[in-house]
Formats: sequence, C-alpha cells, structure tokens
Amino acid sequence: MAITLRASGPPRLDEAGIEAAVAALAAIDADLAGIAHRHGPPPLWGREMGFETLVRIILEQQISLASADAAYRRLAQATGAVEPAAIVATGEHGLRSAGQTRQKSRYVVGLARDVLDGRLDLDAVAAADDDDARAMLTKVVGIGRWSADIYLLMALRRPDIWPTGDLALAGAMRRAKGLAALPTGPEQAAVAEAWRPWRAVAARLLWHAYLAGER
Repeated sequence: MAITLRASGPPRLDEAGIEAAVAALAAIDADLAGIAHRHGPPPLWGREMGFETLVRIILEQQISLASADAAYRRLAQATGAVEPAAIVATGEHGLRSAGQTRQKSRYVVGLARDVLDGRLDLDAVAAADDDDARAMLTKVVGIGRWSADIYLLMALRRPDIWPTGDLALAGAMRRAKGLAALPTGPEQAAVAEAWRPWRAVAARLLWHAYLAGER
C-alpha cells in the first residue's frame, strides 16, 4: 500500500508511500523512471497542517522561497506569534510596516479573520475529500488554485494532487518530456493524467529533478 490509511478522513502519503508510488510511476513512465534512477526517490517535503503553513504559502506566491522565508521572519517578529489573533491585532498597517506588501497584508489578515470567525475550518478541510477541501480553501481571498493545491499536496499529503500553474514544474516537465516550450496549465494537466492516482508524487519527482538542475 503506497499511502497511510487513517482511522478517518482521506489517506496521507508518508516516506514509505513515496517509494512505493515512485516504483509504480516508473513502471508506466520512462521519463519519471529516469529521474528516479538519477536522483532517487524525492523528499516528502511535508509541512504541518494549519494556519501557519497557509500563511507561508500566501507569502510564497510569485516570489522565491528565500524571499518568502525572509518575509515570514519579518511577519513573525512583527506579530510575536503567527497565530490568527496576533495577526488580526497587528492589522494590515502593522504588517505593511514590517515589510509586507499591501496585497499580502490584506490576504494574511483576511485569512486570520476567516479562521477566527469560523468561516474557514481547517479541521474540516483536513477531513474533506480533495475537491471539497480545495473549494473550502479557495473561498478565502488570496488563496487560489495553486495555493490550495500546495496545501493539499504538502500539508495534507494527498497522493493525487497536481498543482496547476507551478513554474518550476512546468520547466521540469518541459525537460523531462522534451517539449519545445513550457507547457501551459492545461497541457501540464493533460500530461499528468497518465500519472493518476499518484500525481502528487510525480510532481515531487519533477521538483526533485528541477532542484538538481534539470531545467
């Protein structure tokens, strides 16, 4: 079994599950098999479920991970704790004074308010199936399809998520498949169809190759 079954709720990938899923993907896709042969199984890249991870994902939108990490440290210092009540108390102006953009300050404070007011129940998100969990998350201003899918893939560790619109994945897919140009979102999704029910593991393999310099 390539996933961890819980007493309730959807299954979650673990390290052993990654290896089993890589073997299954390698058996049906020679390009992914080549990545696995060159670099081994990809990391799980797991994140903690919850509010703090969603804040990080919002900060990571359209910037490098290093820049997002610096922005997160500034936010944590300004608020004292990356928790909904502390962020609402700091407010948008306080976050902007700490170096956050106007847009991301609005998104992070809005997310905090949604959690405090019960409009976003992260326990319910964790218990929901993929489509329902994504729908709950994307109701929040500032959380689009990519952000929701990254949360599902890394924090909830769902096995069959493809994060549409990820530029690193597009670059890695282009190289792996010998494409003439970066694949569009629909083109990525069409290629990834063959990788069901392990699209989240295929994405990890491609990220693995990308980070190894295969672009």
